[in-house]
Amino acid sequence: MCRDSRRGEAGREVSGDSSGRAPSEKTVPPGRTVPSERGAEVGRRIGVGLMYGLWKPRVLGAWRMPASGPAILAVNHSHNIDGPMVMGVAPRPTHFLIKKEAFVGPLDPFLLGIGQVKVDRSGADRTAITQALDVLSAGGVLGIFPEGTRGEGDFAALRAGLAYFAVRSGAPIVPVAVLGSSEKRGRLIKGLPPLRSRVDVVFGDPFEAGDGSGRRTRRALDEATERIQKQLSSHLENARRLTGR
Repeated sequence: MCRDSRRGEAGREVSGDSSGRAPSEKTVPPGRTVPSERGAEVGRRIGVGLMYGLWKPRVLGAWRMPASGPAILAVNHSHNIDGPMVMGVAPRPTHFLIKKEAFVGPLDPFLLGIGQVKVDRSGADRTAITQALDVLSAGGVLGIFPEGTRGEGDFAALRAGLAYFAVRSGAPIVPVAVLGSSEKRGRLIKGLPPLRSRVDVVFGDPFEAGDGSGRRTRRALDEATERIQKQLSSHLENARRLTGR
């Protein structure tokens, strides 16, 4: 379900939907710092230059992403360039949840400056959780690798974080399949795909994770995770069929 939204006074996000229900104002409590949307837009523009300069992205279905209001991009993850690739080709600035190990040296202030969210995966990182929910409360786009770490990129095993953010915020999930990033190794830089090779990024239809009851119990989150996995696996299968990969 796509939501229509407009900016209210003092930067508040006013959102509603086509069902006729009264719109609700989305606000972030005073005193909290939301990851910068302007910074994320700068990151998006940097990503555009790098991704289109080094490779040949083919973007399919980007129009399915809600034009405004909160949204969660659920991205498969088989290569390090998957996040930057989606950040560069997505039509809106995106705040990705990124493991803290990536925030080393000059990358730390850079990633924070472009609005990305540092996550300590060793436990429940309350700061990261709060920042992610604030991004959604402010009507922004949150990027998540639901598998939790780089692997086969097949959505075979999902962590509960995606369901939690989706159910807690009510934001729609947009499935995103990145295909071709891990097919071959580059000759010049072994850790990257071959330069000027094609990488497909396929956006799917937004969907709701919850069952409409508003429940946030452990059982409700487990059921939401099962629904999400079915949706993401179906999207990945369709994306592979569509791209021939």
